[in-house]
Amino acid sequence: MNQEKKEVVIRFSGDSGDGMQLTGLLFSDTSALVGNATSTFPDFPAEIRAPQGTVAGVSGFQVNFGSTNILTPGDYCDVLVAMNPAALKANRCWLKKDATIICDADSFAKKDLEKAAFCTDNPFTELGIEDYNIVMCPITTMTKDALAESGLDNKSIVKCKNMFALGICYYMFDRPTEHSFEYFDKKFKKKPAIAEANKTVLKAGINYAANTHQFANTYKVGKAKQEKGTYRSITGNQATAWGLIAAAEKSGRPLFCGSYPITPATAILEELAKRKDLGVKTLQAEDEIAGICTSIGAAFAGNFAVTTTSGPGLSLKSEALGLAVMTELPLVIVDVQRGGPSTGLPTKTEQADLDQALWGRNGECPLVVMAASTPSDCFNAAFKAGKVSLEHMTPVILLTDGFIANGSEPWKIPSMKDYPTIVPPIIAEKPEGGYLPYKRDEKRLAREWALPGTVGLEHRIGGLEKDFLKGSVSHVPENHQKMVDIRAAKVAKVAEFMPEQTVYGDKSGDVLVVGWGGTYGHLRTAVDALRAEGKSISHAHFELINPLPRGVEKIFKSFKKIIVCELNMGQFANYLRMNFQQFNYLQFNKTQGLPFTVEELIEKFNLVISDK
Repeated sequence: MNQEKKEVVIRFSGDSGDGMQLTGLLFSDTSALVGNATSTFPDFPAEIRAPQGTVAGVSGFQVNFGSTNILTPGDYCDVLVAMNPAALKANRCWLKKDATIICDADSFAKKDLEKAAFCTDNPFTELGIEDYNIVMCPITTMTKDALAESGLDNKSIVKCKNMFALGICYYMFDRPTEHSFEYFDKKFKKKPAIAEANKTVLKAGINYAANTHQFANTYKVGKAKQEKGTYRSITGNQATAWGLIAAAEKSGRPLFCGSYPITPATAILEELAKRKDLGVKTLQAEDEIAGICTSIGAAFAGNFAVTTTSGPGLSLKSEALGLAVMTELPLVIVDVQRGGPSTGLPTKTEQADLDQALWGRNGECPLVVMAASTPSDCFNAAFKAGKVSLEHMTPVILLTDGFIANGSEPWKIPSMKDYPTIVPPIIAEKPEGGYLPYKRDEKRLAREWALPGTVGLEHRIGGLEKDFLKGSVSHVPENHQKMVDIRAAKVAKVAEFMPEQTVYGDKSGDVLVVGWGGTYGHLRTAVDALRAEGKSISHAHFELINPLPRGVEKIFKSFKKIIVCELNMGQFANYLRMNFQQFNYLQFNKTQGLPFTVEELIEKFNLVISDK
C-alpha cells in the first residue's frame, strides 16, 4: 500500500566505520533532487576511534524531508536504521512511538549486545520498544551474497553494507538511484569495481525490500513548493566558504585564508583550498596564532583576509585580534561554535562564544559581531561580513555553530549580479599635503587602505597606540582618548549601513521570541505552530549583534513579554539587559551539546503565554 506523507524523518546510525554519514548524505541529496524540502543533522561521535560496537562510537545522520516548509532536521525519527545494538541504544530517545526500526540482524549477536552494555539477550524489550515496527534484516550476509562473484576481498565487501540499508530506504520512499550511481562513478573513478559493488548492493537492498512482507507499506512524499531556480544541497561550512569567495569577487581583492584545522570549522579551510582556480590562497598554519597573524599580514598587503576557528582557537587568536583592531585592517574571523570550556565538546553544537566574541580582548577593543542562522544563510552572512569588514576597515567576527556548519539544506544558487559591489577605501596615490594613514572619511569613520609598494603612501602600522592622523606611535593621553572614542564610534556606525531589525508575525502582541544564530529554524517552526493555533506570539531573530541593529527598542516596547532562547546560559539575554535595561527578559537556555527541539520550545512558550 502506498501512503502519502507530508514530512518524514529518518535517522541513519551505526559505528563510525559503517558509512552512516555518506548514507544519510546520499538520501538527503536524492530527496532534494526530486523536489523535497530537506534539512539534515550529522551527529558525530565525540571520541576519536572509540571501541567498535560501543555507544561512544555511534555516528548518526538525521534527515527531515517533505513537501512542507522544513526548517529543522526534526525532533524525533519515523525511521531508524541501526547497524548495531549500540546504535539502537544511543538513539532510543529519538524514536517516535510508531517508528520503524531497521536493524542489521548479523550485528545483534551476544558479543555485540555485551559491547553495547545490554543486560539481557533481548535489547528491544530492555529498551521498551518491543511493540515498534522492528525489521531484523541480515544486511551483512545479504551484502556478501550480492557480491559473492565480485572478486573483492571480504573487507571491501562488508564496507558496502550501508548501501543495502540505503536501498531499503530508497524502496520505502520511492527514491531514484541515478544520483547515487553518478556519485559512485565519480568517487570511485579509479576503482570501477568498487563503484559497481556499491551499485549492486544498493539494488539488492531495493529488491530485498520489494520482495519481503516486512515492507508492505511504501510512502510517497510530494514535492515542496519552491521558488523557481537552480538548487543544490549545501552545508553551512560550504556556504561560508563560497560567501567569502563571492565577497572577494565583488571587492576585487584576492582572498587569503590563514587557519589552523579545528573541529567543526576545518571544512571551510578545506573548501577554500579547492578554489585556486578562483585566485584563493590558503595557508594551513602551525597553530591558531600563526593563522590569524598571517591573515593580518595578508590584509596589510591588500588581500581580503579571513581566518577560521572554533571556541578554543578564538581564545588563542584574541591578542592578534587586538592588533587587527588597532591597525584597523579588514579581517573576517569565522567562529564555528562548539561546547566548552577548554576542549569541551568538539563534535557538539552550542552558542558558547558570544561573550568571548564581544569582550574577549584586552583594553577597549570593539569590533563587529554577526551571526548566521541556517546552513544556506551562511553564504549571505559571510558575504555581508566581508562587505562590512572591507568597507569599514574593521575586523568582523562571524559566528556560526556546529549544527548549521555540518547540517545541510537546499540552496537556490544566486546570480552574482544581484549582489552589491564591495568598495574598499583604497587610496591609489599620494594626496596633496601628504598621506595621513589614520585620516578618516566622515561617512563611515574608516581610514584609507594604502597598499604596500604604492609610491608616496609608505607607512608603518603596529600594536602601539597611533597618532590620530599620522599613525605614528603616540602615548599622549588626549590622543589615546580620541582613538578609543573613534574606534568605538566607527563600529557603532555600522548599524547605519545595515537593515533595521525585523519581526516575524504581528508587530505587537503577548510574546516576542528572541533568538540569534543557528536556533532560527527551531524557533521559527515553534512560533509557526503556535500562531496556527491562534496564539499571540512573534519572532525576532538577530543577525547583527555588535552593534545592535536599529529599531530594537521600538520592537521590544510592543510586546508584553520577551523570551530570549539560546544554547548557552544566557549570554545574549545579558547583553540585551546591558543595552536595554528597561525591559524584563525571560530566558530559555540549553547546554547539552544538542539543538533545541521544537517540542520543548512549544511547551515553554505555552507556559509563558498562559502565565498571567
